[in-house]
Amino acid sequence: MAIIVEQTIPFPSSSLDLHNERRWTDLLPLVRPTIKAVRTPKGQAILVDKALVKSKFVHIAAVGSLGSFSSKVLDDRNVTAIAIEHSGAGLVTPEDIQQALQSAGVAYERGLVIARVGKKSRVEQRGPNVLEVETEHELALDHILHLLGNATESCRESIDDVSELLKLFGKNASTAHSTFHVEKAEGNPAVLHAEGAAGFEKAKHAVERDLKHVMKAHTTQDGDVTYSVHFSDVNGLSRLENYIIAGEVAQYLEAQKISYQLSHSTILNHKDAARGFSISICPLPSSYLTPQPKPQAHRSTPAQDDTILQKTLSPSKAQITFDDAEVRRRIQSGCNAVIKAEPTITEYDTIVGDGDCGYTLRDGAKQVLSFIEGKDLTRLPETVAQLVSELEVNMGGTSGALYCIYLTALAGALASESSIAKALKSALEQLMKYTRARLGDRTMMDALIPFIDTLEKSGDVKQAIEKARQGVDGTKKMEAQLGRSAYLDESATRGVPDPGAYGLLILLEGMSSV
Repeated sequence: MAIIVEQTIPFPSSSLDLHNERRWTDLLPLVRPTIKAVRTPKGQAILVDKALVKSKFVHIAAVGSLGSFSSKVLDDRNVTAIAIEHSGAGLVTPEDIQQALQSAGVAYERGLVIARVGKKSRVEQRGPNVLEVETEHELALDHILHLLGNATESCRESIDDVSELLKLFGKNASTAHSTFHVEKAEGNPAVLHAEGAAGFEKAKHAVERDLKHVMKAHTTQDGDVTYSVHFSDVNGLSRLENYIIAGEVAQYLEAQKISYQLSHSTILNHKDAARGFSISICPLPSSYLTPQPKPQAHRSTPAQDDTILQKTLSPSKAQITFDDAEVRRRIQSGCNAVIKAEPTITEYDTIVGDGDCGYTLRDGAKQVLSFIEGKDLTRLPETVAQLVSELEVNMGGTSGALYCIYLTALAGALASESSIAKALKSALEQLMKYTRARLGDRTMMDALIPFIDTLEKSGDVKQAIEKARQGVDGTKKMEAQLGRSAYLDESATRGVPDPGAYGLLILLEGMSSV
């Protein structure tokens, strides 16, 4: 998982005008056309989803303040009303929400739950069949919204069962919050966990540390229990990073033989720019929440079978002969050079990007060195193909994806082309089908393209390295067109090489130096 050590929300709250109420009263009906805006006598906006007028379940109203709506509030189709609070108009009361629902034709005979962030955790009766639940933070509110939308049908149809569900949540839920920090711990980027700072090495360790902390409150459970597990990424992790966190959470729970239901939301915190993730866990009777089905075990297809791979990339079919000792020396030299250069790459990426490029390339290099131990490198095409499977799991970020695509194409090209240069060129052509990055876009392509083009034309490795070096130097004066650097003003990147291009240059120089 890529660790971002600086704020990466591309636009500040003030630029987005998030505290302008019309942002929400105009935006949400566009996202959900069935939403109708209703005004309270005090001028507050309550957005009612007409599609849920005749819902057979207990209705849900979520109360949020301007600028701090989470993705759960915005996306969940089980929320009947969204109330917007803003300074000067006072609190949105349960009576305000009930009047808005009635004016929109919503009957809530089965009950109504009003959920909001408050000063303390509580559940209170606010009238016949009306409950108000407060949580102490956005994470718990998102978790509750998930439960109210995904509990068993019998529970969602009964305000009494919903009340009991919310009381159990308030009593049993436990949380952990982790944020990424610019400082280092144990020689790695620091992650501030509930139990203190720790150096980040793998997503698995970071997630397990928080899960163990949260699970301390749930060591013994009687009866048929489902663990409701909700995690939020704070200030925008990438989709890949969220998938990795979800996968690590699921693997941990399954290893503990725990039945669970897992959910996710994104929270923006404009007051604290730190990125991170939070986890909330609550054990509940399975009569209220059923566990999600376990994913089916992956089954290899014939194209993925090792026997097929060996036949496809067989040395007997290859036109290039590979010397194990020479290939090993070049790989080791290149990877060790990248590992040694990690602080410099990280420094560059801290200025112009996320700050994670150095760690991504370093971890990928370490994985390559570990993988080739004991491998027969005379069978290089087959080895490269197998290596990709390892890197896909252990090398994150955009760089990791591009390297995996390129190496996948290179494995086949090494088995079919007549020279290394032609194989490199063939793999480059395949890579360019999957990325819009070209020369001049201030990416790793500014090193890769001139290196391969020069090597193919001249056959001179030193000349190819020099062209790659010139390409990297050129990125110091370029304005980024792609990637996170594109969000920065050109003056912020001037004089700093693209970290991905620089890292690739270090790899190529290392591999060609032996």
